[in-house]
Amino acid sequence: MTYQDIQFELADGIARLTLNRPDKLNSFTANMHAEVAHALTRVETEGARVLVLTGAGRGFCAGQDLSERKPAPDGTPPDLGETVDKFYAPLVRRLNALPMPVVVGVNGVAAGAGANLAFAGDIVIAKESANFIQSFCKLGLIPDTGGTFVLPRLVGRARAMGLAMLGDKLSARQAEAWGLIWQCVADDAFDATLENLARHFSRAPTKGLAFTKRALQASLGNDLATQLDLERDMMRELGRSADYAEGVAAFLGKREPQFKGQ
Repeated sequence: MTYQDIQFELADGIARLTLNRPDKLNSFTANMHAEVAHALTRVETEGARVLVLTGAGRGFCAGQDLSERKPAPDGTPPDLGETVDKFYAPLVRRLNALPMPVVVGVNGVAAGAGANLAFAGDIVIAKESANFIQSFCKLGLIPDTGGTFVLPRLVGRARAMGLAMLGDKLSARQAEAWGLIWQCVADDAFDATLENLARHFSRAPTKGLAFTKRALQASLGNDLATQLDLERDMMRELGRSADYAEGVAAFLGKREPQFKGQ
């Protein structure tokens, strides 16, 4: 596939996916969804050990391009449920299931589905000048793209209600303070910080990180006994991995480990 609305490259274990409609603040169209889905298949099958997701230009993502989801000429309203079912829900599920860290770099405004796409990442950093907007309420809609799931879990009911019902801008600094993102960084340090994270995860024990991701996700629905059993089973499998053997050998040999992600 020749990409028009995204940029994608995969080298040295690092997959870099950039939403690339800067004149439209990287808002999603059906074509962009198709290109992202194609790129994610490459992430899943071509040896990536980390995915870095960001946006081109001055914004991260403004959500859905509303020009594609307006009423038909005869007044028939669009089926927004179909849009969620066909595009946004599968996207969140795939990011959630990727067996590697998903690092999201929010380089500017993240609004609507764009904000909740950012929150679907595992490690989220944002420029200090960036902001997040749950703009759905201004259109008579609800936060989709997993928003109604992640917001109360990340910031609690009161703050989730305020964000979703008021649609006010939330600065990156406040998002960090509330626990919505991992780190807010100065604009001039953003690119280097994102690159350092990508390089770190490209050399990390990928299988162990994938299991960590799965375990933390499962904990949201498990009771303690079930979670302890899951930890036991995962530790049993990871204890037999090549990366664990390398980690122990490196620790005892007082050297840096050379993880292969296995």
